[in-house]
Amino acid sequence: MEGEKRKILIVDDDTFLLDMYALKFSQNGFEVHTASGAEQALERLKGGLSPDILLTDIIMPGMDGFEMLKKINEGNLAVNSVRVILSNKGQHSDIEEGIKLGASGYIVKANSTPVEVIAQVIKIFEEKHK
Repeated sequence: MEGEKRKILIVDDDTFLLDMYALKFSQNGFEVHTASGAEQALERLKGGLSPDILLTDIIMPGMDGFEMLKKINEGNLAVNSVRVILSNKGQHSDIEEGIKLGASGYIVKANSTPVEVIAQVIKIFEEKHK
């Protein structure tokens, strides 16, 4: 993996945040893929996208992030992806649900600047690949 760009799929229905995080991660050496909702993310994954990191929001119209993670698990998609939740839902029960569905990390948007989010995502990824 040395020298290769890490692939990240960012899933968020907020286009401002999606564009901002896409820019920030690309500036930090990532190959960035985006999806403006769970359905679009699932299509990309079924189409063969295999990101190193899947960064997803929870609260989205239609299918929420928890439902998307369930479908990813059921469909055996993105099996090698490190899954990180980035949400404003910060209740203990939400965090537990995310971990139960295979998330390696849970970041509360309101508590973190974009720079901190990127640092946390990199740290979570590196912890999983020790």
